[in-house]
Amino acid sequence: MTITITYRIETPGSIEAMARKIASDQSTGTFVAVPGETEELKARVAARVTAIRPLADTERPTWPEAAEGHGPIHRADVDIAFPLDAIGTDLAALMTIAIGGVFSIKGMTGIRIVDMKLPNAFRDAHPGPQFGVSGSMRLTGVSGRPIIGTIVKPALGLRPKETAALVGELISSGVDFIKDDEKLMSPAYSPLKERVEAIMPLILDHEQKTGKKVMYAFGISHADPDEMMRNHDLVLKAGGNCAVVNINSIGFGGMSFLRKRSGLVLHAHRNGWDILTRHPGAGMDFKVYQQFWRLLGVDQFQINGIRVKYWEPDDSFVESFKAISTPLFDPSDCPLPVAGSGQWGGQAPETYQRTGRTTDLLYLCGGGIVSHPFGPAAGVRAIQQAWQAAVSDIPLEQYAKDHPELAASIEKFSDGKDS
Repeated sequence: MTITITYRIETPGSIEAMARKIASDQSTGTFVAVPGETEELKARVAARVTAIRPLADTERPTWPEAAEGHGPIHRADVDIAFPLDAIGTDLAALMTIAIGGVFSIKGMTGIRIVDMKLPNAFRDAHPGPQFGVSGSMRLTGVSGRPIIGTIVKPALGLRPKETAALVGELISSGVDFIKDDEKLMSPAYSPLKERVEAIMPLILDHEQKTGKKVMYAFGISHADPDEMMRNHDLVLKAGGNCAVVNINSIGFGGMSFLRKRSGLVLHAHRNGWDILTRHPGAGMDFKVYQQFWRLLGVDQFQINGIRVKYWEPDDSFVESFKAISTPLFDPSDCPLPVAGSGQWGGQAPETYQRTGRTTDLLYLCGGGIVSHPFGPAAGVRAIQQAWQAAVSDIPLEQYAKDHPELAASIEKFSDGKDS
């Protein structure tokens, strides 16, 4: 069994030589011959180049490593297979050996990890999502449409009672899901314990009266896994069912520690991922990155959306959505895609069309709900109406003629400035 990594290499030298160097350096290669380095050992655990697919040359290197007056920069996608015996199923080992180390190799002007194929041994070695798509839908009581969610803004400054006042209005709006902004964890002005005590009675009271339990995702991240678990236990004991986890901040170990003990839906926020991917010639594709966190057990994965307010192009969102909706081994290992960032009903038709006409997602809107001219309840109805139109292949402007909430939403947000 092998682990296959696809590297997008650029170098002014030989692609073939660089590919062999990566395979050697990241497995059995040494600077000089050492005792115990035998051909049998190399045959058992050495990585091997299995395919080279040339790409067009470029004149502009990603990194300024090329010598003055260099010729064309050669590029190719290279598959290198690592024997499972050499790495095992430990994700820290996989990141260290097959990914992390390659960025220090001399002679390249850029390298990007663009694909990763794992053998079935990884399926049983890691827990994967506990709730995933079906659990998220069940706990929110949603079927046949996206879960409609919103975010508590401003992230920084609101005290627990002020947050609860806003949450009370959002709960009564008919929204399915509310989350703390990823920047809100347990600051002095809004300790998590006080926030939970202020918000959860509203959630539970609404459930008693209506039968609908709005899913609220509290920010529980902490660099100390024990402290993070205490945060988790606060939420669970109070009747909560979801938590925001800043996955890059807590790391593989923190996520593994949490997932093994968790009774909450784990909503992954990927802030910091942009550091790894923003330059197209270096870092790694989301297609690779997301596999680690799915294996570790995230249930919901925030991935931006169509026409976002950030740098990420629409095609990148579509590829990210496809990546987390494609089983690694089994459909149960797929987390719920979360489309967010500047979303309102206007992006619903394109989101629906470009993600395979699915409604299995959480559609997360901030201003698109809370800044609706008729109030948050109308904002929620406008989003629902937009999705009804999208699924029925009816243009939004036509559907809006009989749906005033959607009409008002189009008038306010269509220029993309207020959502």
